[in-house]
Amino acid sequence: MTPTKKPRVLVLGGNFAGLTAARFIREKCGDAVNMTLIDRKPYLIFVPNIPLEVFANEDPAERLHMPIVKYLDRDNIDFIQGNIQQVDIDHSSVSYIPTERSGGAIENIRYDYLVIALGARLAYDKIEGFAENGYTLSDSYYGNRLREYLHGGGYKGGPIAIGSARFFQGNKNKPDWLPESRAACDGPPLEVSMALASWLGDRSMGGPEKITLFSPAKVIAEDAGQKIVKEFLDMAGQMGFKYQKDTPDIKKVSPDGIEFTNGNSIDAELKIIFPNWQPHNLLKDLPITDEVGFVVTDLSMRNPDYSNIFALGDCASLTVPKLGAHGHQQAGIVANQIAKDLGKISADEADKSFWPEIICMGDMGHNKAFYIHSDAWYGGKTSIFKMGYTYYAMKLAFKEMYFRTGGKPPTWGIPLTEFVAEKAT
Repeated sequence: MTPTKKPRVLVLGGNFAGLTAARFIREKCGDAVNMTLIDRKPYLIFVPNIPLEVFANEDPAERLHMPIVKYLDRDNIDFIQGNIQQVDIDHSSVSYIPTERSGGAIENIRYDYLVIALGARLAYDKIEGFAENGYTLSDSYYGNRLREYLHGGGYKGGPIAIGSARFFQGNKNKPDWLPESRAACDGPPLEVSMALASWLGDRSMGGPEKITLFSPAKVIAEDAGQKIVKEFLDMAGQMGFKYQKDTPDIKKVSPDGIEFTNGNSIDAELKIIFPNWQPHNLLKDLPITDEVGFVVTDLSMRNPDYSNIFALGDCASLTVPKLGAHGHQQAGIVANQIAKDLGKISADEADKSFWPEIICMGDMGHNKAFYIHSDAWYGGKTSIFKMGYTYYAMKLAFKEMYFRTGGKPPTWGIPLTEFVAEKAT
């Protein structure tokens, strides 16, 4: 008897969403599938902790790059280091170019299940003057660039602007309960502003009064819900932060500040900007994407027209805002769905729909952090906002847990984190 061929699960992307999904799928499906993960780099960047390292004058490339190949090997998941070129839905295949050395030829790999976790394209190149005059904290390169500017004497103590460029969200198949967001994620500007104010104070260079927060949304961090936003803004106002909401898109970053498309501007020596999150070009115009290029899914993270294609993390249209906690939840859902298809778990166990929650911990400097857990923006009733030393310790501990488990935190890890955070005083 000819043995039955195992289905191939192909995962595109190896940062939070992709790596976590791959390891959860193996856990749920066992040896019932062959698995391959493709990424252009053999490591994960632990993006949420980049500000911590930068303000402490530590190199995030040294401290926040987690090699992923050894963890994939332990789960018998093949790894290909390559740049994705094309997704051919009609032929259930993906083409890529190996990237370990330049000059690779285009290769093809077929799939039975496709899990798209490619993240998003951060469109700094669409902001005029950013390369010469802007700063950010979205990866190790830009983190080190800001670190050198702050700690190397480049910053002279002038005004600071921190905020987001305009985000453009698709509407195709958007559920009624999912709001439209003008900022891809306003959490990082809040965290960076608090931490930078502490950094300034420690160096007798001022504090919150030097910082202007701005957002293209009707209110900054609107996804946290009205109650939490009001509490934060009241606190920030008392501390001395300046604030501009409902800013249009960024037109230009100059040596002296930021100019918006309506002609308004903010004067600033230091400009820290979080860009528009765009879909990768290779996803645009595929039959699985919305009019912008994000992959459309139902609440089980399947594409409604191609049931063997899943998307999660920042490339999925349901992921609004573009937040790591969403990707973690979606990874579990994808793993359960594939396991259900293969008869590994029951439909009752697998069919838990995606319901977004804002869960984040942000550094405030001086070993303190804030904790937010809310689904109020989506019509839910959870709205928790706390601050203190406990949440800073938990932010550090989560990174350590993620590194120690190689992107597969135990099932009790996230619920325990939430329980401890919400019971702490």
